[in-house]
Amino acid sequence: MTAIIEGLEAVTVHIRDIERARKFYGEVLGLPELQFDGKVGRAVFAIPGTATTLRMHVYDPAEGGREPGTVSGIVFSHRDPVAACAEISRRGGKVTDPPHEIHPPGFTATLSVIADPDGNEFVLRSPPVPAKS
Repeated sequence: MTAIIEGLEAVTVHIRDIERARKFYGEVLGLPELQFDGKVGRAVFAIPGTATTLRMHVYDPAEGGREPGTVSGIVFSHRDPVAACAEISRRGGKVTDPPHEIHPPGFTATLSVIADPDGNEFVLRSPPVPAKS
C-alpha cells in the first residue's frame, strides 16, 4: 500500500490573543519566530530539530475547527523536562502536570504537561530510555 502522508509540515493552534501567544511561544518556550502578521493575528514559529513549524492564529468561530484552549496531545521533546519546566515556570509559563517518570512497556521517560495562555496543552517528554531486561 502506498503511503498517503509523506511528512508533517505544520501544527496549527487557535489562540485568542496573538501578542500573549507570541510572548509565550517566543519568550517562555524560546521558539524562534519565523513570521508574524499582526493585522490578521498570525504567527509562525520554528520547532528546533525539525522542519515542522508551529503556526497560530486568532480563532474566528466562523472558520470551524478547534476552539482556543482545546489542543492536547502534541508532544515536544527535551532531554531534561525537570529543568525545562523549572525554566518555563521561571519565565512565567504554566506547568499543568509536573515532570514525572512513566514506565510503559519497553521504555522509561520523564514527561510533564505545559499550557499556553489559552489553555492549549503540550506534553514535554524526555527521549525514551529502553527498559532494562
